Amino acid sequence: MIAYSQNPWPWYVAGPLIGLTVPALLILGNKTFGVSSSLRHICASCIPAGLSFFKYDWKKEIWNLVFVFGIFVGAVLATLFLANPEPIVVHPELAEELASYGITNYDGLVPVDIMNWESLLSLKGFILIVLGGFLVGFGTRYAGGCTSGHAIMGLSNLQWPSLVATISFMLGGFIMANLILPLILSL
Repeated sequence: MIAYSQNPWPWYVAGPLIGLTVPALLILGNKTFGVSSSLRHICASCIPAGLSFFKYDWKKEIWNLVFVFGIFVGAVLATLFLANPEPIVVHPELAEELASYGITNYDGLVPVDIMNWESLLSLKGFILIVLGGFLVGFGTRYAGGCTSGHAIMGLSNLQWPSLVATISFMLGGFIMANLILPLILSL
């Protein structure tokens, strides 16, 4: 079982499991799903009720905090017990292109050559780590949710804003990966 768990699950297992979250949440009476909303719940529980954005009964959404905590615990358990010891395999053409940007170390899940504390003090690292993190947070708030909330729950509820947001996420990802990221990595 552990050997099976160390590999990605096939689409015909993972897809239906993700799809079953929608009816499960609807049966339980929850209309929203997403990871980014948990940050609002955490802030509402910790910040004094002076800000109107945080004035709501966050305790009704405690299941969302439990869900996010479960993601964290699952990630820790997977890292400790299910980590695949095999090195990450990168397609030779991609490895050649990444080498032209100075990325040659594939020991972790993210390229150590650009995602480290020393890089944070460079222009490239600041753009990727700080500015990129800010834009992800801003985009999530501006779109009214994250990709999981819009693409899984919003589309299942046939919400027009979720369709627009999901299409925008995909277009933004394509533009970033193919046009903007190569420019940043060239710095």
